[in-house]
Amino acid sequence: MPTFHWNGKHLSPPEPASVILDSVLHPNGRGYPKTRPDGSVILGDNLAVMAALLPEYEGRINLIYADPPFFTNRKFSARVGRGEDSRKPSKWKLAEGYHDSWDDIDSYLQYLYERLALMHHLLAPNGTLYLHLDWHADSYARLILDEIFGAENFINEIIWTYHGPSPIRTAFNRKHDTILMYAKDKQYVFNADAIREPYNPNTVATFKASRKAGFGKVPDLERGKVPEDWWYFPVVARLHNERTGYPTQKPEAMLERIILASSNKGDMVADFFCGSGTTALVAAKHGRKFITCDESMRAVQTARARLAKTKSVFTFERDSKFVYEPATKSKKIKVQVVDGYVRLTTSLNVDFWEVDPAWDGKIFRSVAQAGRHVRSGEIPMELKVKIGGKICIRLITVEGKLFQLNI
Repeated sequence: MPTFHWNGKHLSPPEPASVILDSVLHPNGRGYPKTRPDGSVILGDNLAVMAALLPEYEGRINLIYADPPFFTNRKFSARVGRGEDSRKPSKWKLAEGYHDSWDDIDSYLQYLYERLALMHHLLAPNGTLYLHLDWHADSYARLILDEIFGAENFINEIIWTYHGPSPIRTAFNRKHDTILMYAKDKQYVFNADAIREPYNPNTVATFKASRKAGFGKVPDLERGKVPEDWWYFPVVARLHNERTGYPTQKPEAMLERIILASSNKGDMVADFFCGSGTTALVAAKHGRKFITCDESMRAVQTARARLAKTKSVFTFERDSKFVYEPATKSKKIKVQVVDGYVRLTTSLNVDFWEVDPAWDGKIFRSVAQAGRHVRSGEIPMELKVKIGGKICIRLITVEGKLFQLNI
């Protein structure tokens, strides 16, 4: 195989992050206080975080889905308004999402190379990587993965197709992404029966009408088929019940197919480009353990809010370099505790709030949570909590500001 070079290509051991346990979230109090977490949400640069995970997780992660920046050289904004008209983007309330900008292609390729190499180390012997990109850089990434995994461990080039408006008038509309699937070794997990789908009605009708259909090979029409390597799933902009407002959010159905195909219940699934947290959310719904990471507090909080609606207990950890100082007092926030209910009154635009009913001053244990409704934007301002000691309340605003109050 030819080798692929770019200016500055190198691999050196990255400096591990100093990851500290910040809090544990028990959805609606589930498993409080003794249940062991099912997963982790980590705030930090994924290169340093993955390096920190190596001592415990090298060779132990069964599935990694990676959705890195695409080398678009664009700045993406997050929609933070609720109940807005999707057809009038000029009136959307926006906040900073993430930047996908680079000095040159060399710096982008080095960024990918270092991270993909660590993912290979973290994968279990039967593990699989799905790398999600588009036309900007997928051909470069294929060569990098051939080098790291070995070309013989390439499994699929999956095409995700979707519909939507496009400003292009001088070419065919670009309406697909590419997902490169590589295995760590030949003995990888692939659960074909878990992802079967019905045959097209025309196919069923053809086999019923003619014995010669299929050149004498008759499939099990009732069992269904394993999907082809091109997938159609609507983009999240068309899925109102899933939409969080976080840019480039991926549909749950697509991650469900990946997770069911390439992992088993109880397996560890990781996504080190967390974004809106879809991978961790789907993993939690299907009985998988998970690790997800992002350097953006907005991404991490979006993931936490979605996971709070599942049954999975999970930790929130952060690189110690990400220091935040929660406000202990604010004239804009008032709290009352009446008959086992914690009532919040504030003029702040709250996105999510939670309560620890027995704050020990060290690890925040969230047993009651409330978040804004995806469509209406409404948020409950009263939570029922069994008080066990000193009460601590945390809330995060739409603008991404964090407040903490001890009562």
